[in-house]
Amino acid sequence: MTLKERYKKTIDFFLTNRPEAGTELEYTDPYELVVSVILSAQCTDKRVNIITPPLFKAFPDAASMAKAEPSEIFEYIKSCSYPNNKAKHLSGMAKMLTDEFGGAVPSERDDLMRIPGVGRKTANVIASVIFNKPVMAVDTHVFRVSKRIGLSPGAKSPLDVELRLTKNIHEEYLALAHHWLLLHGRYICQARKPLCEECGINSFCKYYDGKHSKTKNQGIS
Repeated sequence: MTLKERYKKTIDFFLTNRPEAGTELEYTDPYELVVSVILSAQCTDKRVNIITPPLFKAFPDAASMAKAEPSEIFEYIKSCSYPNNKAKHLSGMAKMLTDEFGGAVPSERDDLMRIPGVGRKTANVIASVIFNKPVMAVDTHVFRVSKRIGLSPGAKSPLDVELRLTKNIHEEYLALAHHWLLLHGRYICQARKPLCEECGINSFCKYYDGKHSKTKNQGIS
């Protein structure tokens, strides 16, 4: 199977079985999504969604959060991973949005990446989810799933995977494909125990093919 054929089969599968997909983070505006995505680093979306309602009630916009000390923000987010660093990032993020962007979240990736706590992956999430930009955010799930399926053979880094996916997926589907791969990795193609027998992609998945072939060879010997 050629790489082009593998991409086509993957996209066709998701278009048929999950035509709509989106973030599981709960938010109502761009500011809330930025906060949620910063909090979600090495933390589950479920935990973030528990933390954010009281946080947003206390700090409903960038201007109100910009006035708070990191120690105040910490009290609302201390149950997430790395709360000290994230409190500092949220404080810096709010100050930058207020001072440099009039309290609004910028739409361009380069501007987003200047914000404390926002790296390339986070910037791509915000740009695609809020502004529908044709960019691909690569988190641990997307990285793992794309390599297992065989969409990014030999890729060594998230940036490498991002560039390959961006090259081979039509921009119309890029933002959606991020959620397809992420959710597939979260619920089916899990890191430690992938549910290969339940996976609708296993007929053209390189990981499954290798695993299946190894089992057959062991049986022969």
